[in-house]
Amino acid sequence: MKRNSLEEAGRWIRQAREDLRAANYLVERGMYNVACFLAQQAAEKGLKGYLYGQGRDVVWGHSVAELAKEAASQQSAFSAVVQVGAYLDRFYIPTRYPNGLPGGIPADSFTQEDASRALDEAHKLIDLVEQRLQCDTEGALS
Repeated sequence: MKRNSLEEAGRWIRQAREDLRAANYLVERGMYNVACFLAQQAAEKGLKGYLYGQGRDVVWGHSVAELAKEAASQQSAFSAVVQVGAYLDRFYIPTRYPNGLPGGIPADSFTQEDASRALDEAHKLIDLVEQRLQCDTEGALS
């Protein structure tokens, strides 16, 4: 049974919020690299949720910036978060793999400030997704 697009969007956004909750937990324990990665993942899932909410059957890719560009083709408000996506995309590989860094390991390379900013940006992006989905839904229902 195929889910309707708003149900599918809701599933992705709920998981994005759970990723942010886990990231906050990790920040409290000093695991900044993993918190940064989860912020990137949350933003990715939030944007995928938006695109599924627009009726997409499949959404490919892991780049928050590229997903923001796709979302902007549907709703211009997402143009403003393409740069935020590029910032968050920096946490996709180097936060997890030692060979993604010139030296050291991810656990020693990211700070509380990195994690706090990444989480703040991801929260704002997911808030935008929820706002736009609500507006799109209200417009479709009126």
